[in-house]
Amino acid sequence: MNLPTVIQELVKTQNEFDSAAYANCFAEDAQVLDEGKTHNGKAAIEQWIDKSNKDYRATMEPVAFDEKEDILSAKIAGTFPGSPIVLQFHFTIADGKIQNLKVTE
Repeated sequence: MNLPTVIQELVKTQNEFDSAAYANCFAEDAQVLDEGKTHNGKAAIEQWIDKSNKDYRATMEPVAFDEKEDILSAKIAGTFPGSPIVLQFHFTIADGKIQNLKVTE
């Protein structure tokens, strides 16, 4: 599977539970929508993923990537009810950074 470099880095940092490196995959004014909540800006994204890492210890295993739409399907496994689950990560990427990420089932 041929993933954009920034998505490869996002998966790697998620699986290493490195919240700061994960947040560095995003633009300063990026936006993440997950579980009905919006996280605006790199600092808020780092806080969100750090809490998620502590609460769920979730790892990502890419299973498919739609290059035309920039949608990654990944198996997410962790300490949450219903684990593992396949989620879709809808990306907007510009200048090598993630501008927007929407996580859906």
